[in-house]
Amino acid sequence: MARIGVISISDGRDHVHARNARFIQSKQDALVSSLTSAGHEVIAGRDLVATNALASSVAREVAAAGVDVTIFYYAVWSFPHFTMLAADATHSPLILVASTDPTEPGLVGMLAAGGALDQIGRTHTRLWGAPDDADLAARAGAHARAASAVASLRGSTFGRFGGRPMGMNTAVANTDQWMRQFGVDVEEIDQYEVVLRAEQADTGEAAKAREWLEAHAAGVHYDGKKLTPELLERQIRSYLAIRDIIEERNLDFSGIKGQPELTEHFATMDVTEAFLNDPYDWNGPKPVHVTATEADMDGALTMQIMHKVSGDPVLFADVRHYHSDRDIWDLCNSGQHATWYAARSDDPAENLSKVHLYPEVFFFPAGGASVQHIAAPGRMTLGRLTRQAGEYRLQLMLGEFENYDDDTNDTLMRQSTPEWPHAWARLDVPAETFLSEFGANHIHAIPGDRRAELRAVAAQLGIRLHEWSRD
Repeated sequence: MARIGVISISDGRDHVHARNARFIQSKQDALVSSLTSAGHEVIAGRDLVATNALASSVAREVAAAGVDVTIFYYAVWSFPHFTMLAADATHSPLILVASTDPTEPGLVGMLAAGGALDQIGRTHTRLWGAPDDADLAARAGAHARAASAVASLRGSTFGRFGGRPMGMNTAVANTDQWMRQFGVDVEEIDQYEVVLRAEQADTGEAAKAREWLEAHAAGVHYDGKKLTPELLERQIRSYLAIRDIIEERNLDFSGIKGQPELTEHFATMDVTEAFLNDPYDWNGPKPVHVTATEADMDGALTMQIMHKVSGDPVLFADVRHYHSDRDIWDLCNSGQHATWYAARSDDPAENLSKVHLYPEVFFFPAGGASVQHIAAPGRMTLGRLTRQAGEYRLQLMLGEFENYDDDTNDTLMRQSTPEWPHAWARLDVPAETFLSEFGANHIHAIPGDRRAELRAVAAQLGIRLHEWSRD
């Protein structure tokens, strides 16, 4: 949830403000109560704004509280220059909210204020409705969560383990552009650090984790060659190594190149990436640390934004295949989906009961376990930040994850790589349109309809929105 500032703007005539103050306060109280009930922390201005001095001072005080977004509230006709002064003292995104009570001209006040802001080029969002309307609180909350996600990027650090994987241009972004546009620094870390730290990691914890996986997973399918207890523990020690590096270097999100050096000579990073993205491991609940395979920078940035607006782990996948007879996409990659997606349960045991650890396939001679499962069904928001001629755009759509009987799932999996995880996705965009326009081989997803938040993120970042639907 977000921290939201609320400032009510009034009429500058003393006698009019005196008449309206109780009405304004009652409407503001109802709005604050509605936002608080939705789970947000609300910082209300200490006074109603009825003078130019209050416009600046109240806005500065609310801004100093570190709000993610500021609501200017219009229950009555309000002098527009108060909004201009308050906006100048406010650096967070702005939402103008008008009461629709017809006994007072709140809409008039909002439109006058909004027009003034338009004239100086100050971006803002406009909403309206009854202050206790749950839908209004939801719409304001979506913008607030977006603002919180955008604010969280500034001053954050992305840990980039390795470099460009296998010539993949879409996995590499301009670090200067990231700092300028998103406020994100990039810490470059050689993959040898993972190998060295993994060799020094706690063998006792690695054994404990292996036993935990053997006890809770649907199957750990040792073959004596590509997957052995020793190789699985090497993967677990890689997780422990990267977890320590994250803490030491204060990394906020990460990407691991993996291919070809680690996958040819050490072990795959599938177990590492899956459990970094999970909200738990063998030690219990833990924060999600967004981690993109193949050190995909724009993928990781997309995932970090999606995680911040939803609070959920984020799916990372290749767009592997389109089953035209079913209108279903196979979203599958080299074994890295967070295990949470197997059932999307708060209980790790429920998720892991649907997860198999299979020996890696021929792509990866070093071996290790692939974290295999089929993503649980449900409504999903899918998309990615991509670049066109150097400019970012957010490509966005809704979709539905589906699941079938065992025979059908097995038949579909065997048409690609059955040892890897799969999400059967029905996208709200025609296949021809998607394949002609999508700007990467990787796609990302979170549960539910989060388009409102992601649209707001795009607007706040000044990124073009490229949204698809079948309508």
